[in-house]
Amino acid sequence: MTDHSAKTDGARGRAVAVVAGILGWTGLIFAVILAAHVLLTIGGANPENGITTFVAEWADRLALAFRDLFDPADAKLRVLVNYGLAALFWLVVRSLVVRLVRRLG
Repeated sequence: MTDHSAKTDGARGRAVAVVAGILGWTGLIFAVILAAHVLLTIGGANPENGITTFVAEWADRLALAFRDLFDPADAKLRVLVNYGLAALFWLVVRSLVVRLVRRLG
């Protein structure tokens, strides 16, 4: 292996690690936002509070089709199940995408 080839492989490895890290953190942040929404809702946080509003708006975007997957009568249970499943979904997607990026890199 030439010196140039070794440098290229090292740079590529670092780039793959950076991309995998960014994707991993992004997926984790998505799951944390959804979990925070569940905790704020179940805990009875003030829906007019800026933090609660911010988290709820982002959680609605990140919940995708899980937002209304189940429709129990209890609103808190509905948030727990639907947004909790969305959080698990993002953790699984995160794991698969990071693994794929590392494998292809």
